[in-house]
Amino acid sequence: MVKLENCILVIFGASGDLTRRKLVPGLFNLYQKDMLPEKFAVLGVSRTKMTDATFRKSLAEGVEDAEEKLHPEDFRKFAKALYYQSIDPGESRDYAKLAKRLKKLDESLGTNGNFIYYLSIAPSMYEIIIENLGAAGLQKEKKHDQAYKRIIVEKPFGYDLASGQVLNKKLLKVFREPQIYRIDHYLGKETVQNLLVFRFSNGIFEPLWNRNFVDHVEITAAETVGIGTRGRYYDASGALRDMVQNHLLQILGIIAMEPPPSFDSFSVRNETVKVFQSLKPITESNVEASVVRGQYTKSQINGQIIPGYREEEHVDPFSRTETFVAMKVFIENWRWGGVPFFIRTGKRLPTRVTEVVIHFKSTPHILFQHKGEHVSVPNQLIIRIQPDEGILLNFGMKRPGAGFHVEKVNMDFHYSDLGDTSLADAYERLLLDCIQGDPTLFARGDAVESCWRFVDPILDHWASKPDEAIYGYPAGTWGPRQANALFSQPGMDWHYPCRNLVEDGLFCEL
Repeated sequence: MVKLENCILVIFGASGDLTRRKLVPGLFNLYQKDMLPEKFAVLGVSRTKMTDATFRKSLAEGVEDAEEKLHPEDFRKFAKALYYQSIDPGESRDYAKLAKRLKKLDESLGTNGNFIYYLSIAPSMYEIIIENLGAAGLQKEKKHDQAYKRIIVEKPFGYDLASGQVLNKKLLKVFREPQIYRIDHYLGKETVQNLLVFRFSNGIFEPLWNRNFVDHVEITAAETVGIGTRGRYYDASGALRDMVQNHLLQILGIIAMEPPPSFDSFSVRNETVKVFQSLKPITESNVEASVVRGQYTKSQINGQIIPGYREEEHVDPFSRTETFVAMKVFIENWRWGGVPFFIRTGKRLPTRVTEVVIHFKSTPHILFQHKGEHVSVPNQLIIRIQPDEGILLNFGMKRPGAGFHVEKVNMDFHYSDLGDTSLADAYERLLLDCIQGDPTLFARGDAVESCWRFVDPILDHWASKPDEAIYGYPAGTWGPRQANALFSQPGMDWHYPCRNLVEDGLFCEL
């Protein structure tokens, strides 16, 4: 591994849930694997009044509550690198206190002036924090000094194209693009990264990865949970903004990209941006034919009454915010022209799963029959991103016995088969990439704007036609049946995954 430069990670919003559940546990995992710089510290920043000791104690409690049980004794050793500074992030005068504390820590720890700022805070605070960092000179990299300054920005990157462009301009007024890391935790998942290796290191798949052999592609991100306590945020956002504009379009970019000339951040991100720029616009005239939105309704699951979306806390009882989106997308380039990409995401669906399904074309003529009917088994390649991470390929084989009865069989790989090898959490991986100075798996400004440019007309259409249909679906089902109408060919339908990859394609009790 590349030798890591010493640094201090400054977390704005350090008293929040993300720091407690994801960021600090991720850093602790890196510490246990000896993958942090020799001299490393975290400086938590927020309005909450705390000392270094109380900050450490609160994070230790978070580690003890973590799903993956971590070792409290080891954490106490790691916690010596955790510090806290109480400031008002919206008050420019307080940044003098931050600068003073950073200078003191830097000199005592020997971190050579390398600072990473992480905005784990409400998006409404992004612009003011960026401006205040710039006013205090905390972003400056001196010409003859090797010290770096970087900033990690959590999604959402704006609320629409206009606000996304404003945020990018604010960022670029203070930081240079190479200093900016727009984090999308989906890109940190091992199986998403493996898509690049799977595609470009295997000669048997890349020649088939085009319109000549692929019939259609599905991308699904299903969640069993509702909105929980996020009613205020979600009711102003919805599934299109919350999931499609960032996570699912980024996955689409990796699936559909051309082979980069080299595996560096500039080349890889150039190719994904080209995909976003090639998306066929969904305009006013074809929104209804290309996009279906839904909202979960009251239901009973395993004897438990599940409230409908409009009954959730902090949600408008007449809300028309979508909790489900299904859409048909086309990429207008030589590789993918005419191949539909079906994207689907929703809350309160039957299982939690994120996967990509590549549907290959059927054989041009069908040789085999069963009971007088033609038998066709189109090949599917299923790339499971979460949970039960792995890859499954299915194809037709002859059932033993007389005749030619063709049956679908599976060939599958699971990361769990690798024994003691554990999958790094997405935040763990992306934090390490930022410390290494590798932005490959972070969104670039032009990519963010291209994605907003694609979804904006859909959002504008819904806003201008408040009476346009939004379909209800009972909690615990696969969304409104109208989503099936996106498939124009008879017999085509969505792939309905089970939680376990080996049971893929079967209806099962979840």
